[in-house]
Amino acid sequence: MKFGGTSVGRPERMHQVKDLICSSSEPTLVVLSALSGTTNALVGIGEALAQGDKGLAKDRIEKLHAHYLEFYPALLTTPSAREKAEAILKEHFELLHILLKISFNEAIQRDILAQGELLSTKLFHALLEELGIPSVLLPALDFMSIDENSEPELGKISDKLKALLAKHPNQRLFITQGYICKNHRNEVDNLKRGGSDYTASLVAAALQASVCEIWTDIDGMHNNDPRIVDKTRPIAELSFDEAAELAYFGAKILHPASIWPAQLHNVPVRLLNTMDPMAPGTLIKAEVAETGVKAIAAKDGITAIKIKSSRMLLAYGFLRRIFEVFEAYKTPIDMITTSEVAVSVTIDDLSHLDQIVEELRHLGTVEVDHDQAIVCVVGNRVAETKGSIQSVMNSLIDIPVRMVSFGGSKHNVSILVDGKYKVEALRRLNEGVFTW
Repeated sequence: MKFGGTSVGRPERMHQVKDLICSSSEPTLVVLSALSGTTNALVGIGEALAQGDKGLAKDRIEKLHAHYLEFYPALLTTPSAREKAEAILKEHFELLHILLKISFNEAIQRDILAQGELLSTKLFHALLEELGIPSVLLPALDFMSIDENSEPELGKISDKLKALLAKHPNQRLFITQGYICKNHRNEVDNLKRGGSDYTASLVAAALQASVCEIWTDIDGMHNNDPRIVDKTRPIAELSFDEAAELAYFGAKILHPASIWPAQLHNVPVRLLNTMDPMAPGTLIKAEVAETGVKAIAAKDGITAIKIKSSRMLLAYGFLRRIFEVFEAYKTPIDMITTSEVAVSVTIDDLSHLDQIVEELRHLGTVEVDHDQAIVCVVGNRVAETKGSIQSVMNSLIDIPVRMVSFGGSKHNVSILVDGKYKVEALRRLNEGVFTW
């Protein structure tokens, strides 16, 4: 059971989480995110240190400390529990103050970011202890690891986690941190933004769990973005493939990488609402019967790159040379379309854009379009469902389309539009492709 920042962001919410985990009839491992707002505050502290502004960093540390000094007395009632919470806060905020005196580097930044999950899990464990609920706090840094390519080491994670659980054969409730891990240098690291979902999926796969529950503040994955589109609905069931497409292309409820570990070991994933525990949410599993369009998502901040060359005509090896450029700079490609003399690709990581464009110019003329958006239409066998593509394109008839990627997956049609058309595209598709 994974609970996000809003689910633990207030004392009363932590009590709701306590009720939910205690209602489970199975042995349960609970993954917690940092309290809502904490990771952003920690990022701000790191940014101030990176800029050499220790005064600003100190102010931000004290502001965050003040929030926790208000939080724990509302969470805990007994003097002994509050005393423990004070000791927890003292330990972690003293560390942050010590880091003010050390030369800043990336390792220190990662240490700073880890404090949020460490604080939330320790305070939650203190709550369980105060209420006499037996549980074990398992440090994620003792079992969660990534390799030199920042990929989780699932085999090692499984072995270490099972060994830790074996030390507590009579316990049924375990608490651990999401997001944080150790890297191949044995330094504190993390699974990037939204990484608590990833942690939960990895843990579920490592333990061959009966289910991986992701608890958030919305009742499942919706068929469109409910923040900007009216009349959206939660989707009852999705396949792993469908959910992976939606998560990658913009559905914020689920971390994009969190599907593959569960899919690898066929662990069902449930997306549930902490604020409305009785809502059915969304079930993600291997097979689903329903076909046709199920959901639409959009991904902002996309850059399109077109490489045009008459040398491409009838030439083998041209695509390989293009892809080698992106591989050299570890830059993933989202979409690709080709013609006889041109290749268009999209990326969302601009860290090495200048170097990539410079190298691509050796292969042909290069055009770059910024501020694009990928609109992704997802459904089981949508590519084979009669009328699906027609309804998608008819919905976008008045919107200029930069690229269309169709046929690479049975579950996905991706359309690239200028970012200024994203909202209109989502709304028109909502009206044009859903009949209910």
